[in-house]
Amino acid sequence: MGAPLRPVLEQPPDGAKKVLLVSCCAPCSGEIMEAMQVSAIDFTVFFFNPNIQPKSEYEIRRDENARFAKKLSVPFVEAEYNPEDWLSHAKGMEWEPERGARCTMCFAMRLRRAARFASENGFPVLTSSLGISRWKDMGQVNACGRAAAGDVGLTYWDYNWRKGGGLQRSDKIARREGFYRQEYCGCIYSLRDSNRRRREQGREAVKVAPCSTV
Repeated sequence: MGAPLRPVLEQPPDGAKKVLLVSCCAPCSGEIMEAMQVSAIDFTVFFFNPNIQPKSEYEIRRDENARFAKKLSVPFVEAEYNPEDWLSHAKGMEWEPERGARCTMCFAMRLRRAARFASENGFPVLTSSLGISRWKDMGQVNACGRAAAGDVGLTYWDYNWRKGGGLQRSDKIARREGFYRQEYCGCIYSLRDSNRRRREQGREAVKVAPCSTV
């Protein structure tokens, strides 16, 4: 059975004409990008993910996202990549579990940077792909998004991108486009914990991207 037909989206809050989409990767944002495009929403993809390590992994996720944005003729903005800064923010939270305090810090940091860019570049609304995965806590992401947007007088669009078959369509688009499918969230602590679970299950270690696609 194929993925459910995509509904036309409700328009952004407050009748906004421009939306900044904070993206973590192509597999998570592909459905959101197509949904906004077919719904005639003017949007730009913003890629700020200093949590992703090693650099080769960061580059392949960035390049896949940029490739799909180019295919859809959607603007793609890459912010600075500074994993050392992210690691300094994560200090003391190295052993926090998935969905714990470290993830809250990570979401908040990335969404604050995006909100600043949105405020400086005429985007009244921002939204994100950070909560579309079933492994993430959407409430945690949305709380960080609302706080970040509110700090600069913007609106966070907390649309539930999973609903109406969104997750199934995300998977279908990823397979159709041949996206690189990462096997861990992105940070070195997620990689560590994923590999520990795999060892306990007698499975092979996570495959990390060996090099950039450029």
